[in-house]
Amino acid sequence: QVQLVESGGGLVQAGGSLRLSCAASVRFFSNYAMGWFRQAPGMEREFVAAISGSGRIQNYADSMKGRFTISRDNAKNTVYLQMNSLEPEDTGVYYCAVRTGGADGSYYARHYAYWGQGTQVTVSS
Repeated sequence: QVQLVESGGGLVQAGGSLRLSCAASVRFFSNYAMGWFRQAPGMEREFVAAISGSGRIQNYADSMKGRFTISRDNAKNTVYLQMNSLEPEDTGVYYCAVRTGGADGSYYARHYAYWGQGTQVTVSS
């Protein structure tokens, strides 16, 4: 049974920072890419960032480049999302996901087999 548990969300003022964590209970964690997605109210889920199984390759949505950093600690089966210079438009529920079909990150939600329950991020102006 694969379980993903996100934490670290909360309320922050614009310009502030948050660090999200996602703890994964999955065997051979380092074999799989991990991704972060978010969903704002009334909007579709959108790609935020992804990281390869080894951690060497990271991918970001254009609007997150330079502000967000994805990383992972394979010894702890955990992936992180450091979010800086937050904007009200970053408000939403943030989900982590595991791509058990491969070690390369993907921009597409359909490539990820398992998802966490999400953690709320609210950025006030």
